[in-house]
Amino acid sequence: VDSSIISIIMWTSRSNVIPLARLWWCAAACVVLCENAVRSFTITPPYGRAKSSLAIVTRLYSEPMSQSSQQPTKAKANTATKTKKNIPSLIVFDLDNTLWTPELYTLRSLQRKGGIPVAGTDVCLFPGAKAMLTKLAKLKASDNSEWAGTKFAVASRTNSVDWAHLLLSQFGLKDLMDYIELFPGNKLQHFEKLHQSSQIPYSEMMFFDDARDGKYGNCVPVSSLGVLCVHTPKGITEESIFDRALRLYREEWDGGKHSIVERDGSISQKPSSNAATKQVQVQGARMKGVIKKVNADRGFGFIEVPENEDVFFHFNNLNKNDANRILNKGDKLSFVTNFNASTGKSRAVDIRFDDTFAASTRSSKLADASSPTADPSDLVELHAFSMNLPFAALLANGYKTLETRNGTMFSPYPAGTLMLLHVGQRLYPDANKHLEIMTSDADNVLTDKRIKELKSLPKGYGKGQLVAICELGKTYVTTLDERCDAEFQRKVGAYGADSGRFATEIKRVAYLESPNGNGDGSIGGVKLSGRGGVFKVKVDKNVIPDGWIE
Repeated sequence: VDSSIISIIMWTSRSNVIPLARLWWCAAACVVLCENAVRSFTITPPYGRAKSSLAIVTRLYSEPMSQSSQQPTKAKANTATKTKKNIPSLIVFDLDNTLWTPELYTLRSLQRKGGIPVAGTDVCLFPGAKAMLTKLAKLKASDNSEWAGTKFAVASRTNSVDWAHLLLSQFGLKDLMDYIELFPGNKLQHFEKLHQSSQIPYSEMMFFDDARDGKYGNCVPVSSLGVLCVHTPKGITEESIFDRALRLYREEWDGGKHSIVERDGSISQKPSSNAATKQVQVQGARMKGVIKKVNADRGFGFIEVPENEDVFFHFNNLNKNDANRILNKGDKLSFVTNFNASTGKSRAVDIRFDDTFAASTRSSKLADASSPTADPSDLVELHAFSMNLPFAALLANGYKTLETRNGTMFSPYPAGTLMLLHVGQRLYPDANKHLEIMTSDADNVLTDKRIKELKSLPKGYGKGQLVAICELGKTYVTTLDERCDAEFQRKVGAYGADSGRFATEIKRVAYLESPNGNGDGSIGGVKLSGRGGVFKVKVDKNVIPDGWIE
């Protein structure tokens, strides 16, 4: 640079008469040359650091130059302010369902046994994540100047902190990660710590996470800091997900806050206040859509709406008249949207079944356990769930009065809901621990004969059948201490450590009364293939005992 400046000064000296323009260039060049020399000795220039040589030159030149000649200089200055790095200075990854699967909290049985997860067996990296991390490790170890200043980090809210550290070591990722933030809480706290430790601006960070918005969302709150977030709802399954995000960071992202790379490769930003207001104004109109996905255990799903984005819904937002009905994929609903300005998303409220559609289409999705010749007016639609022996028999015979699950399968259904009990084809392998519990009650001693009766189904009832109807009580969350109570264990028929966290009361139960076709008046169960979770079924009303339905 200095040699170029000296050339300018020599150029001005070639003429005996120095024009005004040459005189200006000479003065400007001398100023820049002097400043460079002063900076090389780390001495503050007499005119102060706040005024750079560019500012002084611009001030000197502003008066003699015309307005048109100022524009190129101004355009170059604006271009310089928009320059950003091609590669993020800090790339951060979530762990569960982003880099690896399954989520650590689901390994409850391993935790109860006091075991530890093994990388590649209990927990596996997604194929795309594995390829990406391998490439990043090679880049970090190389002399690639473009990646020289890039740091890597993980940030997870997992409760299984020790397991996460162990797995990072087993996968050989600790050497790659410059920062590791693992603790339950808010992802914003993770990024505050990363910012403090690295001193890297949020605008030079990129974050990959499977949870976008809502109560457990991470992308939306972190993007508010100015971090470019990449939503990976199914994890980094392909290396192209990372490559695409890098390209968008380099070529398309404008550096604005609230920016999220969506799963379709687009970049979305939080809508302006005008956009939010507009959507709120039209939210009163009822819309129609078809259930695209439903998670009965967790009580939520998504409604597919023609020519619109899918709309999130929760079972709690069902209209009270439909609160006891089961939602299945393909059901057609009507609803009102409620816009959440903080997340930029809508959710469905006041959800109602479209019964005009249900009569012709939704009924085809029911498990039909009725007689082929049954009159449609004699059919009843009920909820059903499946259990294996011996616990299905213990429940049907009234001994088991609590059903526990680790998932929230029964949570969406209020007390008083009627359900049919289906018996699966397998025996539940509990190593006969239920016998230990049944024989340990000193106040209610059971004979071997009585235990055998309680564990067995009556003649005519068996595997692969709907055998009984029961009424649910309340569903509530329990602690391990509560589950280890002797009376609780008796009602469940299992030890506390083997029981699920969510307990559902069984208020009453009775066997179905289906004619078995022998012509002797005997009755039995209703043949039906079982399903996971809670499902809907149609049965003849005459198989339901008196006093259960109107």
